[in-house]
Amino acid sequence: MGESSIVRGACDLNIKMEISSIKDAFDRVAKKQKLCSSKSQETVDQVGREIEQALAALRSPQDPSTLADQKSVLTELKLKLNAIGALQQLEGPHKELNTSLGKYQKLLEKLLNPDISKAYRNVDFDSHIINQIIASHFYHQGLYDLGDSIVNEAGEPDATALRSQFLEMHQVIEAMRTRNLQPALTWVTANREKLVQIGSNLELKIHTLQYVEVLQNGTRADALKYAKTHLAPFASLNKDDFHKLMGCLLYAGRLENSPYSELLSPFHWEITTEELARQFCSLMGQSYQNPLSVVFAAGVEGLPTLLKLANVMAAKKQEWQEMKQLPVPVELGKEFQFHSIFVCPVSRDQGSEENPPMLLPCLHVLCKQSIIKLSKNSTRTFKCPYCPAEATVAHCRQLYF
Repeated sequence: MGESSIVRGACDLNIKMEISSIKDAFDRVAKKQKLCSSKSQETVDQVGREIEQALAALRSPQDPSTLADQKSVLTELKLKLNAIGALQQLEGPHKELNTSLGKYQKLLEKLLNPDISKAYRNVDFDSHIINQIIASHFYHQGLYDLGDSIVNEAGEPDATALRSQFLEMHQVIEAMRTRNLQPALTWVTANREKLVQIGSNLELKIHTLQYVEVLQNGTRADALKYAKTHLAPFASLNKDDFHKLMGCLLYAGRLENSPYSELLSPFHWEITTEELARQFCSLMGQSYQNPLSVVFAAGVEGLPTLLKLANVMAAKKQEWQEMKQLPVPVELGKEFQFHSIFVCPVSRDQGSEENPPMLLPCLHVLCKQSIIKLSKNSTRTFKCPYCPAEATVAHCRQLYF
């Protein structure tokens, strides 16, 4: 068994043990809570019954000139309540429950709120690139004052090149949110050739939004004129959409009561605004998703696994700091997968520069280290683990993802 398999097994065992500890502690607290609730309800019901019996006795017919019977009822009720000892009955179970809750909270704090600095590794960063990333993050979010502060304090004038571009994008988007499409139309017209090259029909979508606005708030003649001027150039490539839009002319001013009422949905504005932002970033050579936000979100999702690994390797700090590839997989969602990866079906290791995927003559793929082991350090032919074909290391070719 390789060292990575041992580490992976230790991490998995550690995680299972911690989950088991949390579950056992939760079960104990839940049991205490049920018991406490049951005892409390029983005590309250017992006190309630004694009081109801006393009230019934006081309401029964009796000589109003004497209070002896009433006093005896109240005296008897007092004695019974003292005998029940409601306060003591409630206090004991609640103390036990509070003790269990306190222990459970400490366990959660220990297991779920660890010192995240343990997962930190010394990595060489290019401060110039980091400063630009942070400044771009603020510009991307529309926080221009913060971005300018980073640029000025870090002395990164090159980062300001993105400021004007993101500023224009946010101005266009804000205008769209107020149903003002003119800035968006100006931008798509100026970038028409680039948008066509990437197969975008954003210009048609924006003109469609404007056409629907004219159709709903103007006259049929105004809508027809707009369609002839701005929608007709797209008719040959978008026949179905064009016929649909022309059908809307029959319902000018009352589109909400037509078969085309869905065109009035705010959803069309939202999705077109998002697409414009995506295309804007694409033409700038920037990611639509803020890179710093993506990295931060991925780090938060992968942190539990990293902490478990750091605890397992606590005695090997030097190895932890110098490790180029993690010995265990860090499971992230599909939203964090931006390129293809290869995991060796034999060793379960992810392909890397040192251990790349290799194509066998039989067209099966293994990682290089697995092939070296199968071939006894490249000294003999070996049999593919998945078919009867034989091969040598010389016959294998590296694959690039």
